[in-house]
Amino acid sequence: MAEKITISVIKADVGGYVGHSAVHPRLLEKAGEELAKAKADGILVDYHVGYVGDDVDLIMTHRRGVDDKDVHQLSWRTFEACTEVARELKLYGAGQDLLADSFSGNVKGMGPGVAEMEVVERTSEPVIVYMADKTEPGAWNYPLYRMFADPFNTAGLVIDPKMHAGFNFEVHDLIHHRRVTFSCPEELYDLLIFIGAPGRFCIKSVYSKELNDIAAASSTQKLNFMAGRYVGKDDPVMIVRCQSGFPAVGEALEPFAMPHLVSGWMRGSHSGPLMPVAQGDATPSRFDGPPRVVALGFQLANGRLIGPRDFFADVAFDGARRQAIELADYLRRLGPFEPHRLHLDEMEYTTLPDVMKKLQGRFQPVEEDAVEEELEKRQGLG
Repeated sequence: MAEKITISVIKADVGGYVGHSAVHPRLLEKAGEELAKAKADGILVDYHVGYVGDDVDLIMTHRRGVDDKDVHQLSWRTFEACTEVARELKLYGAGQDLLADSFSGNVKGMGPGVAEMEVVERTSEPVIVYMADKTEPGAWNYPLYRMFADPFNTAGLVIDPKMHAGFNFEVHDLIHHRRVTFSCPEELYDLLIFIGAPGRFCIKSVYSKELNDIAAASSTQKLNFMAGRYVGKDDPVMIVRCQSGFPAVGEALEPFAMPHLVSGWMRGSHSGPLMPVAQGDATPSRFDGPPRVVALGFQLANGRLIGPRDFFADVAFDGARRQAIELADYLRRLGPFEPHRLHLDEMEYTTLPDVMKKLQGRFQPVEEDAVEEELEKRQGLG
């Protein structure tokens, strides 16, 4: 039986330089040192330290399967070491995503975001690791739908015999902590009902029906739900396999040519365009944004990470960046008004509850006037 390789992408915000805009080089150096030790000790096969905005992203390969205690403990220890450097440099929000005092066996539920998949390497195994900043896990719903269910984006759904049967989408309800799987294309409309509400329902993983194999995995951790207070948006990560029964590399990148609107941006309380950028440009500043996404491509070779290719450095995405700036200009003019500011149920961890409590005694019932009563009767509401 062929040996399996696990790809683990685990991220955390352990201190911003300056404010929430970037990662200080010393944090990246420290993360690299910790992962190099783990590779020398045989825990990891290979690694790459990425970043987007103020997040450190640990891209790791190993043979230990998903949810492995040693790999998760390594990540936690690495983020703790980076936090110490961040505190020394007085970086902003040092240790922000580490919600627990000590490691308890798995970093899920402790603050860091996690995307993992276990695969048997094909003859050629191209993968893309997506990393986003100033947004939430639901930001992946639109591109994953486009990659794996939209033939206008992905020609392979029509002309590739290995893709024509479609894909299964595992969707998580982040509020009630449950999951459901949709078989597409036959349940496509049912899928869209849920994933069109990305603040609550997120695509966790995608599976090929023809190959009976995983195609994509994302992080779905919601820091606010775990911490019970606002601690920043969740800055998700995602892994997508490409070619030979999965979307071609170009098909997996194409959804980001249109900068769709996502939740996050300033103080995690605004909608903004998700701008595809080269890693060197993943340093949001305007109103702490706009939200950014980086795509790093690797060839897996017996677990080794050959790469990365910095895909969004391509000038072909210049148009998407220009459109994102135009959208940002428009939305910023709306200030504290929706749809730039998020709707009220997304403002739960801001000043809204305190203001509502302060004004509790000032709200009075409104008496229906005759016109409103007549309208309700005509609409069958009376």
